[in-house]
Amino acid sequence: MNTLKIGDLAPEFTLLDQNNSSVSLSQFRGKRVLVYFYPKALTPGCTTQACGLRDSKAELDELNVVVLGISPDQPKKLAQFVEKKGLNFTLLSDPEHQIAEAFGVWGEKKFLGKTYNGIHRISFLVDASGRIEAVFDKFKTSEHHQMIVDFVKGQQHGE
Repeated sequence: MNTLKIGDLAPEFTLLDQNNSSVSLSQFRGKRVLVYFYPKALTPGCTTQACGLRDSKAELDELNVVVLGISPDQPKKLAQFVEKKGLNFTLLSDPEHQIAEAFGVWGEKKFLGKTYNGIHRISFLVDASGRIEAVFDKFKTSEHHQMIVDFVKGQQHGE
């Protein structure tokens, strides 16, 4: 796995969202975009992470941060996730994991003694010009949203 680093240009992508509409990274130029990769919709860790972002939406909006969640799930499953958990941001379908690979988050994982390939739970903050501003790869799903908010607030105050 060759994960993107701070300063790298974020790969351009267009994927289908939970409403089967095309969404491109380039349409958010001029804003910060949190591109967060998660393994599977409606699983416990992914739900905790998504609900934290949902509950931080007003604060993220104030900070001019757009949230895009990406998983291999099909749009129909993403729509169920949004509906069941009242999510208020865009989820994108990457079934062939091409975007996950472009960001360097697709790779070997181990679970219950089995080894398989899958998405690693890593988030990227893309700046207004399309470069990676921050990479978040070590966090508890329950604290993910707060790490993002704290990071962006710190940037605004020149910390």
